Amino acid sequence: MDDQNAVAAENAGERIHAPVTAADVLRWLEEAAETVRSGEVDPEALIVLLGELREASTAFANASDWALLAAREAGASLRQIAPVFGKGYVRAPAARLEKLHREVLSSEQFIELMRRRAARV
Repeated sequence: MDDQNAVAAENAGERIHAPVTAADVLRWLEEAAETVRSGEVDPEALIVLLGELREASTAFANASDWALLAAREAGASLRQIAPVFGKGYVRAPAARLEKLHREVLSSEQFIELMRRRAARV
């Protein structure tokens, strides 16, 4: 195997990961709660934090929608995707895909839609 094929084979085995995990959030939450309990954070700062978290939540929901579209485009079946939705049946991802397809037909179109929405803000 030449160097180029070796690199391609190595890269094929790599996975992409979410930028933040549930464990990361729990660790942060525990630290933030301790800071709040100690009285180091005023109510205004918590309101700002609330806004930041709601924006992040929307961003992660959008990333999830993109991943759903991309998985289908890559050939994943609804049966393969369904367990990620916490259900053993395909109705949840199928309904989400149906809703997404009212606006976009591909993961690339979805990213473009997100760019346009971000530019309006």
